[in-house]
Amino acid sequence: MNQRTLAAARYAAMRWNTPLSETHADELLDHLDLAGATSVVDLGCGWGELLLRVATRTGAKVTGVDIEPAGLDRGRRAALDRGLDVTFVEQQAADWRGTADRALCVGSSHTLGGGHAMPARLATVVPHGRVLVGDGCWERPPTEAAHEIFGDDVLPLADLVAAFGEEGWQVMHLSTADQREWDDFESRHRAGSREWLLANPSDPKAAVVRATQDAREREYLTAYRGVLGFAYLVLAR
Repeated sequence: MNQRTLAAARYAAMRWNTPLSETHADELLDHLDLAGATSVVDLGCGWGELLLRVATRTGAKVTGVDIEPAGLDRGRRAALDRGLDVTFVEQQAADWRGTADRALCVGSSHTLGGGHAMPARLATVVPHGRVLVGDGCWERPPTEAAHEIFGDDVLPLADLVAAFGEEGWQVMHLSTADQREWDDFESRHRAGSREWLLANPSDPKAAVVRATQDAREREYLTAYRGVLGFAYLVLAR
């Protein structure tokens, strides 16, 4: 089993790279008010599954921006299979210089300089319109282990909302991932690699892959399950 196949297995079980149910995603897109959109950009889109859902709801120009070729290829194939007109651009999200009246940045605040810098950067992308932001936040004061993993850029939810308010954004809708969404996300994040391990137990890479997945699982269960949250904000200006 070659390295390319192993890399593809990493995300194979994942719908999107965020703790989010189908029902929750539909609700968020409802609040994004896509009927009035003329252009939509997803900064740090990955393979763009959420953006593809956007494209089924609007005739607006739809663009996804990311630097991972494998993810972009997956998104392009999915768009072609579904007959959707979506442009995927291989570029650093921070370097994208267009504007839009709707934007998504879900799980990708790091691409815009982190949670502190993201509100101002999104204001240049969407001078007038709405954005859907998904970002990590502390549900309660972090353990030392959780802080060591995620660093200083994760904010408490109230501070994250305040940072957007300082840049002129108004919160139109706020929700957070529940525990079932988190558990499903974390399980799916490992499931592709675990399926690969079941199919390739004697592969020279198997021991390393297993150790990596086991370590991530232990971190989740002992350091940040129920501590790290994930907020979804639909904001307007």
